[in-house]
Amino acid sequence: MSGYPPPPDVIHGRVAWIFGDDFDVDLIIGVENIKYYDADVLREVTMKAYDPHFVDRVRPGDVIVGGRNFGYGHPHYPPLVALRNLGVSAVIAESFSPGFWRGETYNGMPLITAPGITDHVQRWDPVEVDWRKARVSLPATGTTLEGTPPSERVTKIIEAGGSLRLLLAEHRR
Repeated sequence: MSGYPPPPDVIHGRVAWIFGDDFDVDLIIGVENIKYYDADVLREVTMKAYDPHFVDRVRPGDVIVGGRNFGYGHPHYPPLVALRNLGVSAVIAESFSPGFWRGETYNGMPLITAPGITDHVQRWDPVEVDWRKARVSLPATGTTLEGTPPSERVTKIIEAGGSLRLLLAEHRR
């Protein structure tokens, strides 16, 4: 079964990009590409409208930061598939669109709600994310932001690498 491995307990990376409020994730790959899942196709289009060199600069453990209502619009999966393929390990935002939150939680992506995050980070700042505690540490400034920790069920989904993997494991018992 394909999928992504669960994240480490504490994600060490950098802030690869900061999006504003009401960001539609389809724009990460371009609306015309929302039906693609092929890693090579997605690599060619990921973040081209924002930074043509993004795919060469991002590295495993990096995170994406968003403002309020991150993921608004239709909850298509390819934009986050593209980011995961590049190594993005979590999304930290002021708040999430409910449809996006459900879909990406289903896929096992740690989504951390951290009020004030956009006021405290700049692109490429180092970041440490304890996703179970929803604690975001910014070593460059000594700032720590506390979000709302995931529920026990969401923690199990992320640990399993997604809802499908968790359900299959539970039903094998």
